[in-house]
Amino acid sequence: MKIAIGSDHAGLNLKRAIHKALEEAGHEVRDFGTDDTAAVDYPDYVVRVAQAVVSQEAELGIFACGSGLGPAIAANKVPGIRAVTVHDVYSARSSRRDNNANLLTMGERVIGIGSALEVVKTWIAEPYSGADRHQRRLDKIAALEEVNRPSECGTRNAERGMGDAG
Repeated sequence: MKIAIGSDHAGLNLKRAIHKALEEAGHEVRDFGTDDTAAVDYPDYVVRVAQAVVSQEAELGIFACGSGLGPAIAANKVPGIRAVTVHDVYSARSSRRDNNANLLTMGERVIGIGSALEVVKTWIAEPYSGADRHQRRLDKIAALEEVNRPSECGTRNAERGMGDAG
């Protein structure tokens, strides 16, 4: 599987461990940085991972920082990304099976390397169920992205109303 990874300075050690484990498991890994501990802004790096996923350059994305929280918020601004912050196996499994999450964020200050690698392994291995109820919800999320996408003339489609959200 092709996997895009990245980190900010606070997640560098976790990213390196994940990179190594993924390659050892036979995955093709593309690393979008950062590569040292000098302070950087996570949006600059997580957007690269997200864009690799939506362009299908990678099937999944993984990003490490201090907490995992900010990068999930930033990545979810990219249409087509379903980023989740996960630090346990149950949530890893659910986020893939039920929500078809395509970008995982984790916090090096929150989870140990061993547990993180187990989360990653579980998250990658779990297939999307495709169950009708889950697909219906994902279709609604995709519709929200479309309705709230800026139009060419600079107005938001959302200003025109979403219609019956019922």
